[in-house]
Amino acid sequence: MTGSILFQAIVFLAGAIICVSIAKRLGLSSVLGYLLAGVMIGPFVLGYIGEDGQDILHFAEFGVVVMLFLIGLEIEPKNFWKMRKTILGMGGIQVAGTMLLSYVFFVFLGFEWKVSLVISMAVALSSTAIALQTTKEKGLMDTTFGTSSFSILLFQDIIVIFMLGAIPLLSNNKNGTVSENQTDHASLIDTLPLGLQTLAIILSVVLIIVAGKYLIVPMLRKVANTGVRELLIAAAFLIVFGISFLMEYVGLSPALGAFLGGVVLSNSEFKHELESTLEPFKNLLLGLFFMAVGASINFLVIAESPLTIGGILIAIVIIKAIVLFVTGHIFKLKLDQKILLTFSLAQIGEFAFVLLSFAFNLNILDQEQMDMMLVITALTMTLTPIIGIINERIILPKVGTKESIKRPMDHIAKSHKIILVGFGHFGNTVGRFLRSHGVEATILDQDSNRVDFLRKMGFEVYYGDATRIDLLEAAGIADAKILICAIDNPNVTKQVTKLVKSKYPHVELMIRAKNRYDAYELLNMGIENIYRESLETSLTLAKDVLSKMGFRKYTLNRQVQKFIKYDEDILRRLATEPKDDKNYIFKARQELEQQEKFLNEDFERGIVEYDKHWDSEAIRQTLMKNQD
Repeated sequence: MTGSILFQAIVFLAGAIICVSIAKRLGLSSVLGYLLAGVMIGPFVLGYIGEDGQDILHFAEFGVVVMLFLIGLEIEPKNFWKMRKTILGMGGIQVAGTMLLSYVFFVFLGFEWKVSLVISMAVALSSTAIALQTTKEKGLMDTTFGTSSFSILLFQDIIVIFMLGAIPLLSNNKNGTVSENQTDHASLIDTLPLGLQTLAIILSVVLIIVAGKYLIVPMLRKVANTGVRELLIAAAFLIVFGISFLMEYVGLSPALGAFLGGVVLSNSEFKHELESTLEPFKNLLLGLFFMAVGASINFLVIAESPLTIGGILIAIVIIKAIVLFVTGHIFKLKLDQKILLTFSLAQIGEFAFVLLSFAFNLNILDQEQMDMMLVITALTMTLTPIIGIINERIILPKVGTKESIKRPMDHIAKSHKIILVGFGHFGNTVGRFLRSHGVEATILDQDSNRVDFLRKMGFEVYYGDATRIDLLEAAGIADAKILICAIDNPNVTKQVTKLVKSKYPHVELMIRAKNRYDAYELLNMGIENIYRESLETSLTLAKDVLSKMGFRKYTLNRQVQKFIKYDEDILRRLATEPKDDKNYIFKARQELEQQEKFLNEDFERGIVEYDKHWDSEAIRQTLMKNQD
């Protein structure tokens, strides 16, 4: 029974729900929850999953493939071209530096030079899945650190192609062929001469680009015309798996092929539809991948030589950390961004499993070396979220922030009555509007590179983590009247809100909420001034639609204000209701029906019948009538 696919699915899903829920409740990354779930249900702890965990790992790698396809959709070709210097520069330095130091280290340990070279290739790769998932969870993708880490990871995914092409040249087998029992894993280019291998790679890339324009988009149009949602989901997976299969068939990275396919389709009209279709599956498959990594950790191998494995693991993390820090320094990242980059990418990545298995099949690595490196790879991935927590809660507050606070301390002393936390797209608009009316605010932001850029633009912006009370005090929170929290991350918003309410209750809080459910939580915390980021924009659009249909503009402006008032009243009445309760749905429907009824009555009552002074067309018609 335990070998049943259904039983394994139940175990994986139950493990994910329990461990990830506990991790999030403790304020930890969901990635760590998935990894720990995998360790617990794996063959060496509770034993719910057998020792065929590698098969599950290969299936779960689809999560990485889907993730890179979605990332590709977000990057238009022209933006991808603009990033080429960062990708080649940062990625090239990181991979070359890590390979060199790793190679020297393993040769020093007595490994054969071919083995050392293959292992150094694997060590140079970081985990795209873990790094990007963690970065997105923390809302750091738009920071300098986020773009830098993405550039390095993308270069690594590209360089995997050349690594896979070079490994057969190191083979101990005659002519670099795979073992007899592994011939089913051989790719198309393995049987071709070197020149034709290069041609096959180029043609496969060209085929994806051409197919994207002349085959995939027309196919999606026909599927969309059917109006069947399930067909679009099937088409989305067909595209991802088809491109991945083609790349794998010619011996390239399936994930890189998926990324390329996403970039090709990023300008199509189906971009957002594909994103919304695949996003839920991506998260589920990535969770499965992280759990499979945790389950693949062979504790028997660790028990046989714990000191050797522990020493090599620590050495690899240190080597990667040094190279990443130096890379960040060369590209002039601020200290906090360099530290984030260093600790986020200091693990060995999922493509190392592919490289190591390929080298083992070619008899470059023996069974003992293979087992040892697979365990070390899985352990570095498992430790990454833990290292990230240590960095975030201990190192950065003492090191990363300190350097940046030294510079603005003299200026921050002339604090204003308003403190604006977060100067991204939302906060930027607030700050510019205030300044245009002669009102200055002390602005805090956690991206030090953005801080320097905005200072050059003339803004008084300071670097720092607003969840630190000493920074808020340096910014003048004791004398401030208003604190505006415009941060994109709801978790950080809640931390800032709780901190200010408990320490400085006299400060009026004006808080950005991403949606209605965030607003519920803030209301229950006692916050009165809540601003849902999509409310005004949605109503402006609806108002403009009605205006084009002939409704008077001033009437609509009055109705918009009434809609907001009624909606705020509903929000406050429903805030304490359990959201998963049937009673909530019943009450919410009642409230919405009542709101629509009141708005309709207000409109029919004609309370703004003579309020035409905002409507230029109405004024013009009135003047013409009077002239007649």
